[in-house]
Amino acid sequence: MKLNKIVLFLGIFFLPSPLCIHSQGVEALKGKKVLFVYGGWDGHQPKECRDIFVPWLQSSGAEVILSDSLGIYRNADIMNKVDLIIQVWTMGSIKGEEEWGLLNAVKRGVGIAGWHGGLGDSFRNNVEFQFMVGGQWVSHPGGIVPYEVVIKDKKDPVTKGLKNFHMKSEQYYMHVDPNVKVLATTAFSDEHASWIKGTVVPIAWKKTYGKGRVFYTSLGHVAKDFDVPEALEIMKRGICWAALSLYEKTEEWVKPVYK
Repeated sequence: MKLNKIVLFLGIFFLPSPLCIHSQGVEALKGKKVLFVYGGWDGHQPKECRDIFVPWLQSSGAEVILSDSLGIYRNADIMNKVDLIIQVWTMGSIKGEEEWGLLNAVKRGVGIAGWHGGLGDSFRNNVEFQFMVGGQWVSHPGGIVPYEVVIKDKKDPVTKGLKNFHMKSEQYYMHVDPNVKVLATTAFSDEHASWIKGTVVPIAWKKTYGKGRVFYTSLGHVAKDFDVPEALEIMKRGICWAALSLYEKTEEWVKPVYK
């Protein structure tokens, strides 16, 4: 399928997830303008992930603008119209005007959501971008390993009703902002790095940047990871929450780890 730099994606319509309706509500997506930006390192399968989430967004009533270029962030007309940005772009470089366009959109209230390296390892030289996301990937000891995801916040709509579950994928060791609202965590063994035995690292969180809602999960190394129902559900619910950034007041949760 040949795509221009900016296209309106007319994909296959999937039924919304019942869990998402029950929790955050796919109603949050109805009528919203969503900018879906994908690209960067192909190992994280940005195109395959696009084909999971874009049809679902459209079936939920969202208008999706699809871009395989970071240059879209310089387009003031589009950036002033969107309600939500979903970025799937790993190990890239972003130009000053592109970064400015993205960061300022979120600061004024546009929501942003993403997963794994598509948001948590996008631009290694851009610390303000990392400040917005709330964390940065630094390692995945052992590569593809089995690990457990522990639900820490059982009341938040993104994780309510979900139980702990297991993945076999990259387990992201991240440097994380102490002010994020942690929704789920994972613990590391000493099998591949003896000095991190028992270390607990957030694996899904909420935060704000300016007035914008930010949702991130380190799940989703490849598209097949979203075959795990809980991994897919957490991402969908996080998207629904972020989509309401311009329309609802975000709860206050800042509880610094270090006092």
